[in-house]
Amino acid sequence: METLRIRIQDPVVKSICAKDPILKQLITLIGDIEVSLRSDYLSSIVRSIIGQQISVSAASAIYARLLHLLGGRITVDGLLATSLEKFREVGLTMRKAEYVKDLADKIANRELDLRNIADYDDNAILKQLIHVKGIGKWTAEMFLILSLGRQDVLAIDDVGIQRSAQWLYGVEKSERRQLLIEKSPLWAPNRSIASYYLWEAIHLGFVQDFDSIEELIDTRNELQ
Repeated sequence: METLRIRIQDPVVKSICAKDPILKQLITLIGDIEVSLRSDYLSSIVRSIIGQQISVSAASAIYARLLHLLGGRITVDGLLATSLEKFREVGLTMRKAEYVKDLADKIANRELDLRNIADYDDNAILKQLIHVKGIGKWTAEMFLILSLGRQDVLAIDDVGIQRSAQWLYGVEKSERRQLLIEKSPLWAPNRSIASYYLWEAIHLGFVQDFDSIEELIDTRNELQ
């Protein structure tokens, strides 16, 4: 599994910090991070389809059962050979089972060039993926950032990123999506850096455990 290493001394990180002092506070608190990229592209897309509109824990459980059903590895042949009923038995909805089938069909028919997809630019990849039934912009963006490690992706409709941005910038829930729309050009062409750090704020419990980044900073200072 390929690991993407992001260092606060990297020029791209320094650049985004220089443009956004509030995000710089978060990046400085978190420090260097490592992201394990999902190098098995087919499994990555299947996981994202499963994860649509359900909790991370529920998606992980369903994916684990699907993996067991297919003998420990997600393959095009395995997906094509498995009935919709079997997919339903491991927890996929009928609609998601149909999406997974369509994904396998399009790869088998070479309508989706998954083997060489890393050679395409972001827009070409988005177009290919969105052509698959059940894959929308969010799922395609997750693939760009979590599998290919593309540098300039901000999934504005990702709930985790929205929650973290709401906390970091102290805005209302109703304002958080618009906030990301406004921040997006500021963070370009390194928007993935912002995405990783906003996700990390949730993974580390900052968003859940503190009312604001100011409270977090004050708590850290008191403990020093």
